[in-house]
Amino acid sequence: MSDGPFPTDAPAVVTCGLPYANGALHIGHLRTYVGGDIMTRALRLLGQDVAFVSGSDMHGTPVAVNAAAEGVDPETFAMRYHEQYTETFPAFHVAFDQYGHTHDAMNTATTTEVVEALIEAGRVYDAEVPVAYDATADQWLPDRFVEGSCPYCGAHARGDECDEGCGRHLEPGEIEAPVSTVTGNPAEYRTRAHKFFAVSELQAELSRFLDALEGTTNAQRQPREWVEGELQDWCITRDIDWGIDFPGEEELVLYVWVDAPIEYIAATRQYTERVGPEVFDAERAWREDGQIIHVIGRDIIQHHAVFWPAMLMTAGFVTPRAIMASGFITLEGRGFSTSRGRAVWAEEYLETGFAPDLLRYYLATNGGFQQDVDFSWERFAERVNTELVGTLGNFAYRSMLFAHREFGAVPEATVDPTIESAIEAATAAVEAAVNAYDVRAIGEAAMELARRGNEHIQQEEPWKLEEGDPRKAQVIAECLHLVKAACVCFAPIAPVTMQTLWEQLGEEGSVDGVPLEAAMAPPTGPLPEPAALFTQIEDETVAELTEALHARIAETAPAEAETPAAEPIMADRIGFESFSELDIRTGEILAAEPIEGADKLVRLTVDIGVEQRQIVAGIRQLHAVEELPGTAVVILANLEPATLFGVESDGMLLAAGEDAALLTTHTPVPPGTRIR
Repeated sequence: MSDGPFPTDAPAVVTCGLPYANGALHIGHLRTYVGGDIMTRALRLLGQDVAFVSGSDMHGTPVAVNAAAEGVDPETFAMRYHEQYTETFPAFHVAFDQYGHTHDAMNTATTTEVVEALIEAGRVYDAEVPVAYDATADQWLPDRFVEGSCPYCGAHARGDECDEGCGRHLEPGEIEAPVSTVTGNPAEYRTRAHKFFAVSELQAELSRFLDALEGTTNAQRQPREWVEGELQDWCITRDIDWGIDFPGEEELVLYVWVDAPIEYIAATRQYTERVGPEVFDAERAWREDGQIIHVIGRDIIQHHAVFWPAMLMTAGFVTPRAIMASGFITLEGRGFSTSRGRAVWAEEYLETGFAPDLLRYYLATNGGFQQDVDFSWERFAERVNTELVGTLGNFAYRSMLFAHREFGAVPEATVDPTIESAIEAATAAVEAAVNAYDVRAIGEAAMELARRGNEHIQQEEPWKLEEGDPRKAQVIAECLHLVKAACVCFAPIAPVTMQTLWEQLGEEGSVDGVPLEAAMAPPTGPLPEPAALFTQIEDETVAELTEALHARIAETAPAEAETPAAEPIMADRIGFESFSELDIRTGEILAAEPIEGADKLVRLTVDIGVEQRQIVAGIRQLHAVEELPGTAVVILANLEPATLFGVESDGMLLAAGEDAALLTTHTPVPPGTRIR
């Protein structure tokens, strides 16, 4: 995989996880795509030959389910959102070299090519499996057409994933207490022949792959649980009409997670068809020595770090060099919920009139890439006003304005070696950040130059120096050199704003195309009168946006509360003796921490009076983890211990509803008090 540090002589491909073409994009989605765009621009800054590709995921049951609900065919439904995405991404300066979709001819052909290679390698076999079936509707229920309980953690699960608990991928037949989403009736399991990919035969190869994998630590560590345990084979077909047919089969289509990542190859091939192999050679990139970097959300690590490389190595393609898995965006401490309107939509952000570069900076630098990041309009405004306006923007403007008024151009002067050393350190930091897959550090390198420049101009106070004092020209020349260096380093983060700065510095062409070494050369052009790069966000604006967001969330909440409970009272009654066997007690959360690699799980230390218990709860996206210590709770104390994501859970936290409202007592009682 690795061919030494970037830049390499081999072509690189940066991909972003394919968005399901079944709904509008919000800023939580954008974190991944902005991260991929920044990584691509930064690689080019280093001189790396790279293609940036992605596409819309048109297939799978989420699309089919939502299309049926609207009464339209899946292709029409998915194409509507695909076209929306092709407009949304450029609006945020996410500049894919090729953005395709999985339903086009190239992906269909490439998918068939890959699957036939798996068959020829002897790694595809037939097996009888239990598949959920709706007898009332007389249809099979693949993936999102069935819901029930996760067999591993007991949380709610949909089709092929435990979406509210441990986050595991689920094979057909694994969901317990299955219910049809078509009719709402209980489903039954019937035996059905399907195709399986023998992933288990590649356990040693996948382990070596993970040993060499670069990227974020969550992508490197999380797959170990699956690969080094009892690695399961993978069912690669589904009973559904919408998708790519399994070669030679009319009744089975390929599982969406087969054809979705193959779009990475297909989109790269489409890019080569458009620009020619002399510009970018897709076959070399995917068949020979390409440096493949996947930028994804951490909820799809398993697919990209286990199933996908297994397909690639079997079919004779290059496996990924790195996987960058982003954390989630929360909203004021709670997870995004599209159904409840608890989200900031991409279109909504654009309607504010705020520059897209502001959001790019916030998403890239507010926490490490793999960390969860909380969004509020207050925090957003604080970062913009303090750092973009107050630090970078202020330094650039005051330096250029002084130079314009005093000299009309960049003054001729010798720059002190300490300034050159600071710029050298910044460029080295950018190169190191790229090789560490750290988009935040890219932005920090540029911001550090601005901080250094602000300190320099404040200490030297050139406005106090006499006319003709050579020190005046030197200080301003040094500041302008720092401004230009910051512009070059910051361009991957804020490409449009830095182009404006580039032109204000009197530089020609596009800053997007200059090498990192350009930061070492001082500006030499004329200096037009500058304008402010960033605008202060006023408190009144923040208050209005916050109020509007809260109002929209509140609009949906009552409607949900008024809706009758979907779950009827269980028909089977239990006796008092059964109830008395439940040891339900009060407790107090002493400590809480996220479980790495598990999107929804939190490790809790709970005081239950007689002892302290470790309990794993699927509440990470519904509660601010840092606020949980000190919370009074109710737990089931005599539940059989279970292991979730390698962490033992000794007890169960009791909560109500989809928002996981934690149960407690009306008045305080000591931890360990029995509930009777």
